[in-house]
Amino acid sequence: QVQLVESGGGLVQPGGSLRLPCVASGDIFKIYVMCWYRQAPGKQRELVADITSGGSTNYADSVKGRFTISTDNTKNTVYLQMNSLKPEDTAVYYCKTTATSSYFSPRRDYWGQGTQVTVSS
Repeated sequence: QVQLVESGGGLVQPGGSLRLPCVASGDIFKIYVMCWYRQAPGKQRELVADITSGGSTNYADSVKGRFTISTDNTKNTVYLQMNSLKPEDTAVYYCKTTATSSYFSPRRDYWGQGTQVTVSS
């Protein structure tokens, strides 16, 4: 099993910044991709950004140029740096990884519990 723990959420004014770390722990053999999703009230969960083990990144159009995803592979940690935050960025942010627990185990998706980000004056 792989556990993911997000932190760093909170209340921030429009135009402000936050950095969300997500730490993966447990039986990790290989991590293939790490992602950040978000879910606003009354809306579906959406992909914000992802990063592969090779370092390739992908961003939702709504956050391009404002958010940056990065990893510290020595710590099995993925970060989401969020700048120029807008009220519409308000959501619960979830970390997800696709990983294997051993050489023989299949790839599985694992989710964190989420962290609330509120952008408001």
